[in-house]
Amino acid sequence: MKIALPSRNNQIDDHFGHCEYFTIFTVDNDKKEIISQETISSPEGCGCKSNIAQTLSNMGVTIMLAGNMGAGAVRVLNNSGIDVVRGCSGELKTVALKWLEGNISDSGDSCSAHECHH
Repeated sequence: MKIALPSRNNQIDDHFGHCEYFTIFTVDNDKKEIISQETISSPEGCGCKSNIAQTLSNMGVTIMLAGNMGAGAVRVLNNSGIDVVRGCSGELKTVALKWLEGNISDSGDSCSAHECHH
């Protein structure tokens, strides 16, 4: 399984659409451990208006562990086969391992305002 995390300085970036890059962890679900890690650059402009959801889906990503995200971005990711868990914060690997252990669930919080700065 592959998990994507919007990232900045090895931390969850609180705003999916403007993160510095995405970290993708390949995990062994049975052993609850991270097997490999890769990063991909964030698209120019606002992530929710890019093809990042399709790009991540094509890489095999099925889960997005994110900070905050608007309903539109959640819908685009869901339509690409990626489940979204909002309300995450902290160091990337720690967050991924906590999720694997079942200690993180979706906060249900969405950004109400859509702030794309071009």
